[in-house]
Amino acid sequence: MELWFSEQHTPNVRLSLKVDKQLFSETTEFQRIDIFDSTEFGRLLVLDGRIMVTERDEFIYHEMITHVPMCVNPEVKRVLLVGGGDGGSARELLKYDTIEKIDLVEPDKTLVRACQKFIPQTAACLDNPRIDIFFADALKFIRRKSNEYDLIIVEYIDPFGSGEGLFTKEFYGNCFNALREGGIMVNQHENPFYSLDAAAMQRAHKRLASSFPTVRVYQIHIPTFPAGQWLFGFASKKFHPTNDVDFNRWKSLGLQTKYYNTKIHTGAFALPSYVIKSLQAAE
Repeated sequence: MELWFSEQHTPNVRLSLKVDKQLFSETTEFQRIDIFDSTEFGRLLVLDGRIMVTERDEFIYHEMITHVPMCVNPEVKRVLLVGGGDGGSARELLKYDTIEKIDLVEPDKTLVRACQKFIPQTAACLDNPRIDIFFADALKFIRRKSNEYDLIIVEYIDPFGSGEGLFTKEFYGNCFNALREGGIMVNQHENPFYSLDAAAMQRAHKRLASSFPTVRVYQIHIPTFPAGQWLFGFASKKFHPTNDVDFNRWKSLGLQTKYYNTKIHTGAFALPSYVIKSLQAAE
């Protein structure tokens, strides 16, 4: 008998992956967590029926959400990760010796423990002494911070349900206050193709643009995400993501990446016309 996991992208579209077995399943006060072993994509982390991580393509998401801002400002020392309990972004950030401390705020302790046990490819790094994990409400956590971080990365994948409060003007304003001079914020912006996700993308972009003087959007291709296309919002108090970059300096670090490179960095900010039009309509 064949087993398949299907994610509903829209009422009319599903992505289905053949799975070998279910490794973990638990419903917490925050979400349902499932981990599967799949034939094509390795282990899958699924939250509330939506794929968050697969071992085969997670490097695309995690490299692009971290190395883009780190290339722009290689002097980053303190980082706040909002979400990111799978550990993939933390793993990429730890490649930089200049980073002194990463605060990871994740409300669901079960998620972190499950990833550490079943997806060590991303989560093995979470025991690193440079990482402090706070099992807390990110909204309350960020309100208490001022002029503390050089980089904030928001990894909550959906502006719905428990993550909805992290896509508000108040939250972005609190992030602005928590950043030091020259601070950068990157958050995921959904996919621009399907109408419901595109509307959420527009709301997030509008609120981010109202909080920061410099805001740009860049894209990645990731096979298991809806429509295979995903956007990130780059916001900064000081830096432009392509004009204020010393690419040679980043190359001199000799970091090993599978997706990110300096040409991809520049090219990712070249958006399709329909995406530009949608973003402009939100501003």
